[in-house]
Amino acid sequence: MSRARLSSVVLDAPDAHELAGFYLRLLGYEVRDDEPDWVVIQSPGGDGTALSFQTERSYVRPEWPAGPGDQRMMLHLDIEVDDLTAETERALAEGAELADYQPQDDVRVMLDPAGHPFCLWVRTENG
Repeated sequence: MSRARLSSVVLDAPDAHELAGFYLRLLGYEVRDDEPDWVVIQSPGGDGTALSFQTERSYVRPEWPAGPGDQRMMLHLDIEVDDLTAETERALAEGAELADYQPQDDVRVMLDPAGHPFCLWVRTENG
């Protein structure tokens, strides 16, 4: 029987290298592939799903939350952290923005430099 597995999530950006650099710093990943308009990063040791970044010259920054007629996000990344406050501050220092709308107290919705939403969250006893 054949098998399939998710190998990478691809994010479009106005500059693939710039956005890859942000996630390299945020996640502590390493570059696995580096081309002029394409970068793939993955955790040291190569375990887990990689993140890929593709330069898209016609990129339109998503709005979150989106209203009628706004460019909508297609996906978001959930990033588990040990300390929500410290990791929120670190993400901000690396170039992220705190989203204006925060729907939950135990999650921080952030926007990466290209405007892609991502969530920082801490595992709880029930989570």
